[in-house]
Amino acid sequence: MFANVVQPSIISLFSSTGSAPLQLFSQHVDASPALRSDSLIQLLDDSTSTPAPPAPGVLILLHIQSPTLRTTFIRCPPLRTAESSSALRTELGLTLPWMYIQARSLGREWAFEVGITDTAGRRGVIRCSTFQKEPALKTNHNPPLLHIPLRLPTSQILTSWRIISIDLGYFTQQFQRARSFSRRYSRDGRSTMAPLPSGAFGKVTYVKVYANCRLRRIWFNENKHSSNLPWEFELYASSSK
Repeated sequence: MFANVVQPSIISLFSSTGSAPLQLFSQHVDASPALRSDSLIQLLDDSTSTPAPPAPGVLILLHIQSPTLRTTFIRCPPLRTAESSSALRTELGLTLPWMYIQARSLGREWAFEVGITDTAGRRGVIRCSTFQKEPALKTNHNPPLLHIPLRLPTSQILTSWRIISIDLGYFTQQFQRARSFSRRYSRDGRSTMAPLPSGAFGKVTYVKVYANCRLRRIWFNENKHSSNLPWEFELYASSSK
């Protein structure tokens, strides 16, 4: 999607107040009859938790919830299963090494993940979740998966908005550093033949955000510092992780 274009220092992938917030994403909701009524992805007014009003949208967010976290999510690029093999291989191709998510917890389990490659093309998945207690490398996952704990306050049903920053360069190197512990963290004690990412971060292949959260924005930056960040990117954020 972005591999063959000149990339600016900041790229906004998702904004809940944009004219077409999910234009670059596919939506996936748990289809089981028992859980269908409790699983939803919908734009809401954050202050009233009601469906989004007509434009202009003020304090509009994307609400993602489900009892089954893994089957309810949004994904960019869209996940296509009935099209050509070339469509299935569509990648983001973003080379900016810092990823930011502006979200608030619903007081339930939540996760998001980002697919990456190193500069040699070796693939990996970085997953952050509130239910993971310790960092884990799963080498029986294809591509290899690095699972990182995400700690958010849970004293209230709706916590304050937070900006979560992910240093993709740092976590790309963690695949190799955790290599000696791969058997310990593997689900079945077996490793795949897929090579682990190492060295420098290359690009982002996809982004996936699971239930349960309220989401305002996803963007990528060339550095950690936000001095060049548009003011609206940090609106409503009380703290950073």
